[in-house]
Amino acid sequence: MKIALVWIGKTVAPYLVEAVNDYVKRVRFYTPFEVVEVPGLKKLLLKTIEPTDVVVLLDDKGRQMTSVEFAAWIEKHKQVSARRLVFVVGGAYGFSRAVYDRANTLISLSKMTYSHQMVRLVFVEQLYRAHTITAGEPYHHEDSLLKQS
Repeated sequence: MKIALVWIGKTVAPYLVEAVNDYVKRVRFYTPFEVVEVPGLKKLLLKTIEPTDVVVLLDDKGRQMTSVEFAAWIEKHKQVSARRLVFVVGGAYGFSRAVYDRANTLISLSKMTYSHQMVRLVFVEQLYRAHTITAGEPYHHEDSLLKQS
């Protein structure tokens, strides 16, 4: 299964571009991963989605998960026959009704609000973290944090 991250508009801040690109490379070590940048027109967003895709909107109204829960969620979806798992970041004003209607699920990264450009970085870092958790690598330190308490 492939994973895609689709977002509307360009990432303009150079430090965000650099950080996002770093985590994109890291994620690609674990899984086929593509980033699709859609020009500022929301109506073009649906043209990037195939009928067989599982579409996940990154939306403040979505389900919240810990990093470990997200890792398990990703692994569960890798077991199904979906061709692509597509995560979508909206623009500054969110998604159109048609995009909500096409979505299979919504995930929230936080109860706090982030700029749509920051969400790109936060999400790719969490996707990388999920893969390191599944691989049993030491990037995620949840157990060591619990032992220090």
